[in-house]
Amino acid sequence: MSTPDTREAPVTGEAAAITAAALALGDDALVLSHRLGEWAGAAPVLEEEVALANIALDLLGQARILLSLVGDEDELAYLREERSFRNAQLVEQPNGDFAHTIARQLYFSTYQHLLYGQLAAGDGPFAGLAAKAVKEVAYHQDHAEHWTLRLGDGTPESHDRMQRACDALWRYTGELFQPVDGLDLDHTAMESAWLDSVTAVLGKATLTVPAGPRTGAWAAGAGRQGLHTESFGRMLAEMQHLHRSHPGATW
Repeated sequence: MSTPDTREAPVTGEAAAITAAALALGDDALVLSHRLGEWAGAAPVLEEEVALANIALDLLGQARILLSLVGDEDELAYLREERSFRNAQLVEQPNGDFAHTIARQLYFSTYQHLLYGQLAAGDGPFAGLAAKAVKEVAYHQDHAEHWTLRLGDGTPESHDRMQRACDALWRYTGELFQPVDGLDLDHTAMESAWLDSVTAVLGKATLTVPAGPRTGAWAAGAGRQGLHTESFGRMLAEMQHLHRSHPGATW
């Protein structure tokens, strides 16, 4: 008697596209949440420690909803290998100094606010999540803009650090606007609005818009294809350590 085939059929068509989109957006939120959580006990002032923790929790909540559309959220977070993650390379970049973290937040929160705004205006599978998340991300963007202005137009030291951070992360921003299966977006309009918003904030902060490329051979960005920077592997090992050390444990 032959043994029945119990393997699950591969996900195809529209379901596969929704899965790809949920993984990309969920991994963005999960990875950035972990990065921001690394500031616990190390932020420059107590108020910022709380603010960054709140932003991290907002992102974690988004990640849980998105990953649950794909499968078991814990297994997806803690048992996947590095090449299976689909987050943009921008969000996995190390925190660096506080200016570096704020530049990363400015670039990503501006993008995410535009992203969820478009999704919330539609009737796709992510519209409900986006309608709630866009309000959270509006605060994330406002927080990042506030600190960009404060650091850029502050002391010579804070200005230099903020400019270096903006320059260093600029090359990772083009990937945010690459098409993702399952997301019906006007990427051209979104990127144009992103550039206008970021340019305006940097101008108010007396900072120069970086001159380096955002796309092409000299830019970075293959996270959506599962290719990540060296620092991501170390971050993932730390994030997954407890779960992998005690498989099946309940708390």
